[in-house]
Amino acid sequence: MTVTQSLVAYSLAAGLLTITPGLDTALVLRTAAIEGARSAALAGLGIVTGCLVWGSAVALGLGALLAASELAFTVLKWAGALYLFWLGLQLLVRPRSRFELVDGRAGQVGRAQGGGWLRRGLLTNLLNPKVGVFYMSFLPQFLPTHVAAAPYILLLAALHAAMGLAWFAALILATRPIARLLKRPRTIRVLDRATGLVFVGFGVKLAMSRR
Repeated sequence: MTVTQSLVAYSLAAGLLTITPGLDTALVLRTAAIEGARSAALAGLGIVTGCLVWGSAVALGLGALLAASELAFTVLKWAGALYLFWLGLQLLVRPRSRFELVDGRAGQVGRAQGGGWLRRGLLTNLLNPKVGVFYMSFLPQFLPTHVAAAPYILLLAALHAAMGLAWFAALILATRPIARLLKRPRTIRVLDRATGLVFVGFGVKLAMSRR
């Protein structure tokens, strides 16, 4: 895989994952609707900062492992492939039909001032270990041949963060129309199944890859 092929494939996959409704989307939408655009922007910035922290941790840790150990590469490859395949199968077989804007931690947020929303968004992301597991299994498969792992994985995480910022800005600018769209059962099912198909495909691709 060349760098160009890697970036194109990653951009398509990460873009789809960015717009699929989840906890981060719920937090930003709810905050925009109730607390206003500024608070929602701060929450979104906190979430994106959390993604960069996870991405940096994965880049530094995996970069060292992948460079030093063939066994680590093989174990990570199969663990990541199975994890992605399992996630994808769940979404394909049991897609959601509802997306609640007030749900779990996203529904428990209270009023905060200034940096409080930035901190809340950051902690929402950092305290979700699934983000770290996902980055660990998803990002390495887009490594081109003969490219240093750590800086390239960090670049991919930065691209994902940029997509997140753009998506959160769109959510804030069109809170009510997008919220209505995301609450439609058909929209949720389509996005879940499309994302599941992406997961399964990349899981198979990862399992078949060679160092």
